[in-house]
Amino acid sequence: MTDTEWMRHAIRLAQRAESQGEVPVGALLVYQDRCIAEGWNQPIQTNDPTAHAEMVALRKAGQVLNNYRLIDTTLYVTLEPCVMCMGAIAHARVKRLVFGAYDPKRGAVCHALQLSDAPFLNHRVAWDGGVLEPDCAELLSDFFKARRNLAKPA
Repeated sequence: MTDTEWMRHAIRLAQRAESQGEVPVGALLVYQDRCIAEGWNQPIQTNDPTAHAEMVALRKAGQVLNNYRLIDTTLYVTLEPCVMCMGAIAHARVKRLVFGAYDPKRGAVCHALQLSDAPFLNHRVAWDGGVLEPDCAELLSDFFKARRNLAKPA
């Protein structure tokens, strides 16, 4: 499958998060052209601040591969990962990261921080951003717009 096809899958996972009242972010890990793990944001329902889509997918992939090192894998995620997730991605030795929407305020790949090539990390993560960016960004902006509208007094 292509990056675009995998990202469409990640978008479906993000929609699952949204249907559960979570910020719509979805992630999946691919190894040898096969999806081995999926995740979507779940911090609210699990009361776990680390239950970001990427973290959920990385944990599951570790179980599938029976290894904490996820060498030769590609992680697809609908939003540029945060500092926590980029740290985990680097420590897991994910080979490649592909994300949809950029996050200028909190993104830790190429915006607020550039952890993909940080000199203090002993693993460099190859990355491609902006895959289906309009679709991924619209999902997030629509979610937050609906949240703001719900918060307005009648």
